[in-house]
Amino acid sequence: MTHPADPSPASPPRYGYAPGGWPLLGHLPRLAFRPLAFLDSLPGHGDVVRVRMGTRTVHVVSHPELVRRVFTDRRSFDRSGVLYEKVRALLGNGLATCPNAEHRDQRRVLQPAFHPSLMDRYAAVMTAETQALTARWRPGAVVDVTEEAFRLTTAVAVRTLFSAGITPRGAEELREALEVLLRGLYTRVVAPAVDRVPSPARHRYRRALARWRTGVAAIVAAYRAAGVDHGDALSLLLAVRDEHGRALSDAELGDQVATLVLAGAETTSSVVAWALRLLADHPGAAARLHAELDAVLAGGPVTRADLPRLPYTADVVREALRLYPPAWAITRTTTRGTELAGMPLPPGSIVICCLYLLHRRRELFPEPALFDPGRWAAGEVPRDAWLPFGVGAGKCVGDAFGTAEATLAIAAIASRWHLTPVAPRPLRPVPRLVLSPGPQPMRLAERTPGAARSSNCKEQKP
Repeated sequence: MTHPADPSPASPPRYGYAPGGWPLLGHLPRLAFRPLAFLDSLPGHGDVVRVRMGTRTVHVVSHPELVRRVFTDRRSFDRSGVLYEKVRALLGNGLATCPNAEHRDQRRVLQPAFHPSLMDRYAAVMTAETQALTARWRPGAVVDVTEEAFRLTTAVAVRTLFSAGITPRGAEELREALEVLLRGLYTRVVAPAVDRVPSPARHRYRRALARWRTGVAAIVAAYRAAGVDHGDALSLLLAVRDEHGRALSDAELGDQVATLVLAGAETTSSVVAWALRLLADHPGAAARLHAELDAVLAGGPVTRADLPRLPYTADVVREALRLYPPAWAITRTTTRGTELAGMPLPPGSIVICCLYLLHRRRELFPEPALFDPGRWAAGEVPRDAWLPFGVGAGKCVGDAFGTAEATLAIAAIASRWHLTPVAPRPLRPVPRLVLSPGPQPMRLAERTPGAARSSNCKEQKP
């Protein structure tokens, strides 16, 4: 969807107000039932738009200059306030949720787990798990690619994070608990009062949270007791010492594990599922992808060494990240008086950087609603226009990990399979902690390498 009222790049950012708020509830009904349609309407009212969520006011930002400022001005904008309290109830105080004052030290703790020297080992796990997943597929069968992608990336996260000390059943229980928690967390962020209302959904959420914490604590305890370096991320975290020689506590380890599983599972699975659906809807892009995969892989399995020779595959992932960024709405709270687009913001103001809107601004991306992986090779993407991993000191520590995993998964799947949506429906993204495509049943058909046909990849709207 384009936004006719979007300003030109030379125009100063504008502040505006979202119309149509309800008494007492504000814009919560629209956020709850048609969140993306509501967000799509906001750029017509300004680059920073005031939205009411019940009794709270939030300021939705979609201008590239202002998004960068919010991300990088760490003295004025922090990860604090009621929204982050809800997220910390699930993820703890790990790298993804800690206040700015703790971020540098926590990033130093996690950085060794993403050292380039480990990427070959991680990539081998990624390709092995993709092969194990697709080995269960059969021509003519129908699979939910969203569920399959989540199963894949959770398996990769578990094997790279804690390769020992967890059974397949234990890994499945963690996956099931995480799925319930991620569905429930968005509701709690948008409507915090839901936790005060007894309901079956609240019971399921609390039971899943207890199961998640118990499972992670048991894994950490087993690793401590064994005292063996398994060559995985949890072993690295157990060996970390701060400047005073202090090791991480069990609670701190649990918080970082939650961060790594979320970053390694839910966000990447969303990218893989979106890319597979977009390719199924756009045969020209799929044909160009198949041609590249056939030429490079020649029917063989994909490895990390192939990635530099798969530029179009990487561009498919970039374009899926542009249209449907997993971290689609990132919250900050002002810690001192400041302003955005000329509007004074007192301390405690809630600011939401909406990357979903930023990535669809028409002055930044020609025909922004089109799925067009070719725009990347054409050099059409300006600086600060594409920020799926954030920017500055708070940029995602696992960006290279996630990008490699998504690219390897798409290459492995698309080189062997055609996926066709069953009873295709219009794309209706499901806002959760990440932007999910929702259930996507697709029918499987094996393909023969070399069968790709050339086609113009300029595609229709997703």
